[in-house]
Amino acid sequence: MIMRRRITLILLFLLSVTLNAQSRSDSSRTLRILTLNILHGATTRGDFDLDAIAKVIIEAEPDLVALQEVDFKTNRAKKYDLVTELGWRAGLQALFGRAMPYDGGEYGEGVLSGFTLLSSTNHALPYSPGNEPRAALAVTVRIASGDTVTFVGTHLDHLRDDTDRAAQAKAINQIFRDHPYPIILAGDLNDVPGSTTINILESWWAAAFRENPGSGLTVAAKKKTADFTYPSAAPEKKIDYIMFAPRQRWRVLERRAICDPVASDHCGYLVVLALREEARR
Repeated sequence: MIMRRRITLILLFLLSVTLNAQSRSDSSRTLRILTLNILHGATTRGDFDLDAIAKVIIEAEPDLVALQEVDFKTNRAKKYDLVTELGWRAGLQALFGRAMPYDGGEYGEGVLSGFTLLSSTNHALPYSPGNEPRAALAVTVRIASGDTVTFVGTHLDHLRDDTDRAAQAKAINQIFRDHPYPIILAGDLNDVPGSTTINILESWWAAAFRENPGSGLTVAAKKKTADFTYPSAAPEKKIDYIMFAPRQRWRVLERRAICDPVASDHCGYLVVLALREEARR
C-alpha cells in the first residue's frame, strides 16, 4: 500500500512538472499583436498628443505593433520621429519604414517590438502614377520560445478605386508566399471583408477575425461588431486586420477592437496568437 502511494505521488509529481513545462512553453509562444493607425500623431482633436496614442499601446501590452500614418520628421509632426517617440513611451524597440517623402520629412510605416530585431526589410508596393506610394515593413524576431517569427506592417491605398489596393495585396502575397518562418501581417488595409483586396489576401493568409478564438475571447468580442475598427467614435466597418500564415502554425486566443475616439480616428485592433509547434516529420 505504501509503495502504491509512493508511485502515485511520483506519477502526480511528474504530471505536474510536465503540465507546468507545457504551460511555460505555451506562454513563450503566445504573442499579443496590435495594429493602430496613428493619424500622423495629430489625434482627432488635432492637438498632437503622443501620450494619448502611447496610452492605447501601453494598455494593450503588445509584443509587436504595426503603426500606420507614421510621420518621420515632417513639418506637420513638429519634426518628431513619431515611431521612436512612441517606442520610447511604450518601452518597445522602434523602426520606421518610408513609403514616400512628405512635408520636409518622410511618411510611412512603423513597427514596435518587444524583441530585438534580427533583420528588417522595407518593401515598396506598386502604385499608379499620381497616387500615394505604399510600403510593407517586415521585421524578423526570435520570440521567448526560441522560435523565429516575421512580422509585417502595412497600409494599403485608401482610394475608392481599388486598383492600387488590389495590386498591393497581390504584391504582398508574392513577396511573402515562400517565406521560411511563421509570419504575421497587420495593418490598415482600407477595405472590408469580402472585397477584392481582402479576398486576394485571404487566398493565402488566414484572417484572425474569421477564426474561432479560444476561451480568452471576451464576451464583447463575441459580437460581430467587435471586429469593426472605423471610425473610432462609433465603429461601423472593419478595415484594420491581423492575418497570419501558415494557418496550421497559429491559433487565435483573443481578438478585440480598442476604440479611443481621441487617440485616433481608427480603433486599435488587438489579436492574441499562439504559435503551435511545428509538426515533426
